[in-house]
Amino acid sequence: MSQQLRIGGASGFWGDASLATPQLLAAGGLDFIVYDYLAEITMAILARARSRDATAGYATDFITSAMAPNLTEIARQGLRIISNAGGVNPEACAAALRAEIKTQGLALRVAVITGDDLMAQRDKVAARAPGDMFSGAPMPPLGQIASINAYLGGFPIAQALDRGADIVITGRCVDSAVTLGAAIHNFGWGPQDLDALAGGSLAGHILECGPQATGGNFTDWRAVAQDLENIGYPIAEIGPDGSFDVTKPAGTGGLVSRATVGEQLLYEIGDPQAYLLPDVACDFSQVRLTQIAPDRLRVAGARGTGVPASYKTCLTYADGFRTGHVFSFYGLEAEEKARHFADTVLRRCRAALRRMQAPDFTDVSVELLGAESQFGAMRQAGPQREVVAKIAVRHPDARAVALFLKEATGLGLATPPGLSGFAGARPKPTPVLALFSYLTPKDQVAVRVSDDFGAIDYVAQPGPAVVAPARPSPPVTPQADRLCEVPLIDLAWARSGDKGDIANIGVLARDPGLMPWIWAALTPAHLRRVFGHFLQESDAVEQAAIERFYLPECFAMNIVLHGALGGGGTSSLRNDPQAKGYAQLLLAAPVLVDADLLERLRGQG
Repeated sequence: MSQQLRIGGASGFWGDASLATPQLLAAGGLDFIVYDYLAEITMAILARARSRDATAGYATDFITSAMAPNLTEIARQGLRIISNAGGVNPEACAAALRAEIKTQGLALRVAVITGDDLMAQRDKVAARAPGDMFSGAPMPPLGQIASINAYLGGFPIAQALDRGADIVITGRCVDSAVTLGAAIHNFGWGPQDLDALAGGSLAGHILECGPQATGGNFTDWRAVAQDLENIGYPIAEIGPDGSFDVTKPAGTGGLVSRATVGEQLLYEIGDPQAYLLPDVACDFSQVRLTQIAPDRLRVAGARGTGVPASYKTCLTYADGFRTGHVFSFYGLEAEEKARHFADTVLRRCRAALRRMQAPDFTDVSVELLGAESQFGAMRQAGPQREVVAKIAVRHPDARAVALFLKEATGLGLATPPGLSGFAGARPKPTPVLALFSYLTPKDQVAVRVSDDFGAIDYVAQPGPAVVAPARPSPPVTPQADRLCEVPLIDLAWARSGDKGDIANIGVLARDPGLMPWIWAALTPAHLRRVFGHFLQESDAVEQAAIERFYLPECFAMNIVLHGALGGGGTSSLRNDPQAKGYAQLLLAAPVLVDADLLERLRGQG
């Protein structure tokens, strides 16, 4: 057993840069390279691809860009590969990789983890009729279901490695499992090693988005702007207790700091004391971030609170059609012209639908990009002379969606002046694959490990039941003789993302002394002013729509906005269906702070 495990994270999404693998191979000294390709929206895309072609449904880039050009060097260095590139068709992905290995005359062994695909159980699931674990919505009709996948963990991956696999391909697993599986294999962790499992999972969470831990999507982007084209991909050096260092290859761009890693720590974690994974329930509230050298950060303090008895399961289902288009206007009164054009298009479409005796659109989105439409009540700009009208619609019938496109473009000669646009193909109606999430007991999921030696069943071993940890006391309300109002970006770093229809915004204080002011400022009332135009609230759920969580050891908080994404990335009509820019809206909003404290900190900087 190695006392330190070095893992490079080479992919954060399907389409990540192909330079990552050769960069990490050139760095040398790694035990593993891991690849995360899957998000909810990716699973929907892959499910649609498999429905058209039984041999499709996996991340083809993993074979063509990551593996094929680098297999010889991977074999020479003797490092091992773990990837969830299998998507909804891991056997097809493995077959393509084995064919490439054979073509190159190599002897690398490939293992496949299956069992996450639960489509064969759809009748049983329908009979059980679970509600959505986030919204409580009823299960969609059986005939509309396109895919069902349980989120597997790291122990099956470790079992494949124990059997000698050089490359492990999985279907849907939690993003961090590709890292945790390597750590379980290397250190021999079991279900009782809760803190170590939580630490290994956190290492996986830091690696799972690639360069987002090394300066990508960083609040202080100018600090890394000069060499983003050569940004370094993250490396985690994990110890037997689950603590780890984050670094990157020498000579690469980007930055590894409390800020860059801290932003990724907070990214999409929901309740930081109930980050539930297949192998362990994690409490990240006591995590400490310590800069121990340039581009090297120590991460410690993750805690495990038990082992969940179920797998999170995501079902995608057909839910009508959507489309949208952008129309740019410039000149005097451009904003008013664009708004009038959008209203006219929708009135004409609705009149046509009535003539067809068809129902109205189920959802409509009009956003005037360039006119601060994303800022809602916090808008500061006056009327703009150049804007883009993004108009999108959704309907159960593809013909109604096609009608929108026809009527919108057909108004080209009857619009207010200033309409322009880059010529290109007219968009087509796109099927919507919406997301439905629920829990499946582990004993109802048959996981298998298949390799050159055959196939074996993986049986999940029970661990301690999950126990809810005590909540940390929030910061004491601060007092000051002099107050000043500044944008939040002067006090904090922040990053945002999504989980289905839920937006997550992590906020990290630039200095520990600022955290009480940040907590005091970012009240539910303030957050509703910033994000109220995105929230789908009723009187019954108004107070539950916004949650705040405190992480005292890293001087941070996480904000969760329920029903804030118009249905989420797989079905939303919005320009930002995954909340990628929500942190920017929050950072721009003014907050009150102790003027003397801020002046002292600025003087120290």
